[in-house]
Amino acid sequence: MAKTRKKRQSYTAEQRSEILAAAQRDKLTAEQVKKKFGVTPVTYYSWRKKAGTTRRRGGATPMAARSGGGSDNLLRSQVQSRVREMLPEIVRTEVNSYLDSLFGASGRKRRT
Repeated sequence: MAKTRKKRQSYTAEQRSEILAAAQRDKLTAEQVKKKFGVTPVTYYSWRKKAGTTRRRGGATPMAARSGGGSDNLLRSQVQSRVREMLPEIVRTEVNSYLDSLFGASGRKRRT
């Protein structure tokens, strides 16, 4: 028996915005959006992600929406830069520690 395919509903950008706005205004869950608008949860979450309106559990707003995003983006960039500087040494230390636990520190010339 062959599976029947459901016809895909195509939404305009305006319809997507209206659905997202209504869902946010009414604080609807993905299941409630599905019942009210016929949009699957996967599609709804995809739209939210693309629109930048994702929320964390507990109703927290996205970080960019809380403070305008400017200073947060700068801080994020600085932290990323520092982590990138530190990461090679951290990885080297962890790998050496793991190798020492497997083979012992003797008999292997340590490279730093």
